[in-house]
Amino acid sequence: MLRDIPWPVPWLQDHDVGSSPPAGGWAYAVPMQTRPVRPVGERNRTFAGILANTALANLTTGYLWFAITFWIYLETRNVIATGVIGGAYMLLLAATGISFGTYVDRFRKLAVMRFAGAATLAMFTVAGLLFLAAPAGERSALDRPWFWAFALTVLAGAVVENLRNIALSTTVTLLMDEDRRANANGYVGMVQGLAFIATSVLSGLSIGLLGMGPTVLVAVVLSALALAHLAVLRLPEEESPAPSDAHGGFDLKGAWTAIRAIPGMVALILFTTFNNFIGGVYLALMDPYGLELFTVELWGAWFALGATGFIIGGVLVGRLGLGPNPIRTLLGVVAIMGVIGALFTIREWGWLYVLGIWLYMLGIPAVEAAEQTVIQKVVPLHRQGRVFGFAAAVESAAAPVTAFVVAPIAEVWIIPFARGAEGGTALEPLLGEGTARGIALVFLVAGLIMVLAAAVAWRSPAYRRISAAYSEPVPAGA
Repeated sequence: MLRDIPWPVPWLQDHDVGSSPPAGGWAYAVPMQTRPVRPVGERNRTFAGILANTALANLTTGYLWFAITFWIYLETRNVIATGVIGGAYMLLLAATGISFGTYVDRFRKLAVMRFAGAATLAMFTVAGLLFLAAPAGERSALDRPWFWAFALTVLAGAVVENLRNIALSTTVTLLMDEDRRANANGYVGMVQGLAFIATSVLSGLSIGLLGMGPTVLVAVVLSALALAHLAVLRLPEEESPAPSDAHGGFDLKGAWTAIRAIPGMVALILFTTFNNFIGGVYLALMDPYGLELFTVELWGAWFALGATGFIIGGVLVGRLGLGPNPIRTLLGVVAIMGVIGALFTIREWGWLYVLGIWLYMLGIPAVEAAEQTVIQKVVPLHRQGRVFGFAAAVESAAAPVTAFVVAPIAEVWIIPFARGAEGGTALEPLLGEGTARGIALVFLVAGLIMVLAAAVAWRSPAYRRISAAYSEPVPAGA
């Protein structure tokens, strides 16, 4: 039997959208609606279908993203090129996050996912045509328009996929009871880890054995399969678009209002943003370091082995949850990840690098699930898209800043210094010998900064405020 549960309405239901709330209340209101909720088993099966489709979509975009990163570095041997491409990807995520979140709030979640799948398929198809049309000698030339047209079209297709990921976070709220959302977010991390592993292996093999052209063709076929599967999925919990006060295509004001209404939410987003500044170091330099140690085929396989930590971390969160205070869990895990990031290149040993990647990846699902779980509880559903989008925009903007700064500095100063006689002698007691000591020095400093940031956040009043907000019981009907 289906039963009706009222949608969360933050204050008196007879107010019109846009009218003034009572003192201390939320700055919005929507008409009271009901939504059917099926038995838990049926909702779990629907969630599993959406999750499987997301896995296929992430596999596709990750496969092509890894492939183009490998291809660019192997063709140019230039970390600035990989840093610029990685930074451009994060900048596009930042530029589109709020708009994506606005559309998630305004339209049905499944319809949004289908649009994202169709747009990705279209972009990858155009990228394939551009690759075929480009003269063979100009495809990887950084000073020619063909390279940038091809690369940016692939990036556009990958960025649109973020629209699906924002919608996925809101479907967890729709389909899962509150006490199971942290676990569901953990399984999302597990699925992302599975896709991550498959793409790292397949991308290296694909570039090494097939080349870039056939790799794009494979991505187009996989995108078409994901879209076809998404077309047959159904989400009865949202028979029509959720009532929302979202307006236009860029509702920054609505997102900011919802965020400011939650004590400590601004601080949570700022901390994650700062953490992403450090993540930009790895974005720019992790693949170049790995490709200095291994061939492209072996690097993809070894990176896949390291990325199994992502799966194990997701399984652990899925089974154990995040404890009574996800924010405390987040800060503790970030501090541990900082220690790992500082030490996993302390010597130029392949096994140490892979082990460090495994341990680092082990913590990522807990960090991501913690932020998602808090937002899913303390932010009403009809504003979650904009809050998730705002958080994604601000947090994504941090990494490219680091990538654009760190990659040129590493390429022009740190790496040449470390490879020179004077620099090698100075760094040998700390970082040993090898050609990638400059990158290792950057990783060491970045990891120590991450540990310091977690320690400062743990002692802050904002940590206590957001923890208290999360511990408050959810009002009836919310």
